[in-house]
Amino acid sequence: MKEKTTERIDIEMLLEDGKIIQIKPQGYSMYPLLLPGRDEVQIEKTDITKVKRGDVLLYRRQEGILVLHRVYRRTKDGLYMVGDNQTEIEGPLALSQVRGKMIAVRRNGKSFSTGNPLYVIFSRIWLILRPFRPVISQIIHKMHPFREAN
Repeated sequence: MKEKTTERIDIEMLLEDGKIIQIKPQGYSMYPLLLPGRDEVQIEKTDITKVKRGDVLLYRRQEGILVLHRVYRRTKDGLYMVGDNQTEIEGPLALSQVRGKMIAVRRNGKSFSTGNPLYVIFSRIWLILRPFRPVISQIIHKMHPFREAN
């Protein structure tokens, strides 16, 4: 999910200062977990040594775009990332590119933590199902078409 480059200083400074930020992700790369116009996420600065498979991180790509994707794997070369609505893995990502970690999702006035057991199970299963995501996403979309809020 991409964030506008113009927000670079504010978001990164707030995270660096230890603040928890709340943003509205753009794009569909994290569907079905996140839908633009419907969901907001909370992000905090994270201890990069504790980042693990399944964590959703906010990072800055080489070309300057902020992206919110899930850790697919971690190696000595860096992090490999993938959006929940994607099959292509991006990486290796330098640890210095990571800005923060998603800690909660807010949807329809309710929040759930990324530590919630149901969320953890969903995340693990969704990573395993990566090769089948296009078919699964099509089925989900047919059952529940995108409904963006204004």
